Amino acid sequence: MNKALSPKLFSACPHDCPSTCALDVQLDDMGRLKRLNGAKDNAYTDGVICAKVARYAERLYHPERLLKPLRRVGKKGEKRFEEISWDAALDLIAEKFLNAEAEFSAESVWPYHYAGTMGLVQRDSIHRFRHAKGYSRQFDTFCTNMAWTGYVAGTGKLAGPDPREMAASDQIVIWGTNPVATQVNVMTHAIKARKQRGARLIVIDVYETETMKQADIGVILKPGSDGALACAIMHVLLRDGFADWEYLNQYTDCPKDLEAHLKDKTPEWAAAITGLSAEKIEEVAKHIGEIKRTFFRLGYGFTRSRNGAVAMHAASCISAVTGSWPLEGAGAFHNNGAIYELDKSMIEAPELAAPGIRAIDQSMIGRALCGDEVALFGGPPVKAMLIQNTNPMCVAPEQELVRKGFERKDLFTVVHEQFMTDTAAMADIVLPATQFLEHDDIYKGGGHQYLLLGPKVLDAPEGPRENIFVINELAKRVGAAEHSGFAMTAREHIDWMLKASNYGSLQELEENRWIDLQPDFEDAHYINGFGHADGKFHFRPDWGSSPSPNKPKGEPMGPWSSMPDLPDHWDSIEQPDEQHPFRLATSPARSFLNSSFNETPSSIKKEGGRPEVWIRPEDAERLGVSDGAKVKMGNKRGVVTLHARLKDTLAPGTVISEGLWANDSFEDGKGINTLTGADPAAPYGGAAFHDTAVWIRVVG
Repeated sequence: MNKALSPKLFSACPHDCPSTCALDVQLDDMGRLKRLNGAKDNAYTDGVICAKVARYAERLYHPERLLKPLRRVGKKGEKRFEEISWDAALDLIAEKFLNAEAEFSAESVWPYHYAGTMGLVQRDSIHRFRHAKGYSRQFDTFCTNMAWTGYVAGTGKLAGPDPREMAASDQIVIWGTNPVATQVNVMTHAIKARKQRGARLIVIDVYETETMKQADIGVILKPGSDGALACAIMHVLLRDGFADWEYLNQYTDCPKDLEAHLKDKTPEWAAAITGLSAEKIEEVAKHIGEIKRTFFRLGYGFTRSRNGAVAMHAASCISAVTGSWPLEGAGAFHNNGAIYELDKSMIEAPELAAPGIRAIDQSMIGRALCGDEVALFGGPPVKAMLIQNTNPMCVAPEQELVRKGFERKDLFTVVHEQFMTDTAAMADIVLPATQFLEHDDIYKGGGHQYLLLGPKVLDAPEGPRENIFVINELAKRVGAAEHSGFAMTAREHIDWMLKASNYGSLQELEENRWIDLQPDFEDAHYINGFGHADGKFHFRPDWGSSPSPNKPKGEPMGPWSSMPDLPDHWDSIEQPDEQHPFRLATSPARSFLNSSFNETPSSIKKEGGRPEVWIRPEDAERLGVSDGAKVKMGNKRGVVTLHARLKDTLAPGTVISEGLWANDSFEDGKGINTLTGADPAAPYGGAAFHDTAVWIRVVG
């Protein structure tokens, strides 16, 4: 333990959650982690963190944590390995990478990563490595593409009202997210508004989540129908005189066109699409119209559909129609990514990036590893991989292809991990990784406005190494282009980035723990104009050239040319049919975070010990499925085996499977993403994890 860093031990949660909680670290008398607590003096965390992170000691001291470098001695996937030294492992990796480069070009090596840690140094230094060698790049598509594109289509900027303002709201609409499970601090501020102001809480989702159970009004609609609901709400607002025409004329691009377009988007029209009653839609719209100080907290879940960008844009338009943006505790918030303006050039070395290097879609990893020419952009096969901070054998779509790709004998795979994940089991070399309390890093909160320090507070066991150790050591061995970043420690990277970004120094941040970067009220609420060149909120996006933070170079993708001109229901989802009558949403579990925590006993127990599919009783009766029965669920992509749980709080025709369980939790060893597709959603890609048509049959 290193107590010298601070008289009060602190950190920041590294996991892929918009809350990015500020943490107080509590040790026992032996200097071991006892518990993590939310920092009470951080205005967003406000002393509250999720239960799974609070009991982090269970993960840190897990008996199955990886502690030594391993070399595979059995077949891929068998989990048969032998211990080797770090030097031997790194030398072998360098040899294999250099061989692949010599035979197939540097693009045959694909460094692959994602958000297992959100630390800017430990996560993103892999880009410095890829740029310095000319390795294949990665187009990130697991999470944000549809959501960010849809939100920015209206606002012109990925930013919004201070999320702490929820506590000052008279009504909060939580749309398409389950913060009780995925970002608990949203509930902290929403409940404050309820207790202090009598605020109403409206929750919109495809089933009764734990968040909806706390709502005053719950709205359960069919997956992929959110755009229709948003349009019908705006129809009522315009019809019944709730629209703020002074605001519309000053701050929006084409309000009269919107009004004309929505004339026939009635509650009755939306009812047929959403599965809601017209009366329910009228009720919700009236509440939104009558209470102008309404805060829309727009999540990611409802955008993980093939029409997700359109749905997000439609939902974000409602605050412009009511003219609520200028009010404290009102407007529409999704993510604050645009406010940070960090100089990460020392971490990522973008100046070393050669033009023309392909960026392989991370969601298409199965297709790429199986040699699909489109996924590979006509370039060389992927012959070697370094994987950090992600578990594609569990989290990536089209798992049958992913498995087939990783089973290739000619693919050399290195996985730097904390546990023997499904992906690590397929590796040739497994390297043990530190956990976040054992290394230095810095974090930004997508769901708030803080830049937070996460210093090293514990010594790692002998064996695990931090991400940048692996990056820097491999860079030496493979002859990477020289760059100062390869010689810097994580602390030096943090200090350099802070100074280059005009945010002070590491020493100052250590004293203050975090920096509040919330913009002025006028900027956050777009009183000075929205982020588009004309300063207007755009009801009419230019989808082919939308200013999305995730926009790749090149042309838009997917069926973007058929995207609606104005807010609408875009019928581009994977439709149910006679063979596939159900629509599956693979929703987050409260005790897991993607595939993290699915190895800890307490999380497994709290999630019921096994993967399940929730189905409405009338659908189950028709299929002859009883509560707890073993069933198979499938489509053209594959079949999984799990157990049924009867629930009457789902949208009609909808089935839900919560959590990313390890593959061996399923009887046939095939996880839930066997069923999801990797085809890119319009206009700038993204995997539609909650947009899957399936059949269900009783086993036996």
